[in-house]
Amino acid sequence: MNNENRNTIYLIRHGENPANINHEFSYKKVDYSLTPKGRLQAQQTAEYFQHKQIDEIYASPLKRAQETAQAIADVKQLPITLIESFREINIGDLEGQAPSDENWQLHNHIVQDWVDGQHDRTFPGGENYTSLLGRMRNGLRQVSTGKSGKNIIVVGHGGIFTRTIKDICPDLDLAVLFATENYNCSITEIELLTTNDQVSGTVKVWASFDHLHGEAAKLVPGTMIVQRPAEIQS
Repeated sequence: MNNENRNTIYLIRHGENPANINHEFSYKKVDYSLTPKGRLQAQQTAEYFQHKQIDEIYASPLKRAQETAQAIADVKQLPITLIESFREINIGDLEGQAPSDENWQLHNHIVQDWVDGQHDRTFPGGENYTSLLGRMRNGLRQVSTGKSGKNIIVVGHGGIFTRTIKDICPDLDLAVLFATENYNCSITEIELLTTNDQVSGTVKVWASFDHLHGEAAKLVPGTMIVQRPAEIQS
């Protein structure tokens, strides 16, 4: 029997942390807490959800995602469940290296190869797109299987969300995807269908940051762009 589970998923990028400001590479070892502005962004995001029905909250294990999720959990009086699958892209040997133009060119070349369909292109010491998409799907399956009609928050990262959304939600206009930066505490809303053999969705809102205001709305790009700026973002 191919059971269908239909739920609303809110994908929320974490608030600002020092790696965003310094354009550092981060996967596991580089694990900062939120900046004061990041805490303000998380607080305003929590206020946005204050009067919305939310049933469950999940987060990446990285501090910046946990702390963003905790701000929402405090308002909603819900627990947070950490999901390893929602960790940021495994950029392998780049983590801990200087955020130089040379290193960012390597990063952006690999990401662009993924966009161009070269899904086996792998970060040295890290993962390829096939692996990334697989664990994103596994994470979404984990939070939604056996449930229907739930409103579920997932706090994670701009890289994994931005890179995989086109295959999770194939109806998304790629022009919209590439034209809209997934800024800190941006909210993406998808209607997700999970069955025994598929995880797919429809985007209702992509990377909205309209709920942010004042200092929290002074946003920084997630990727250091050194070439092909119209095609590469994270």
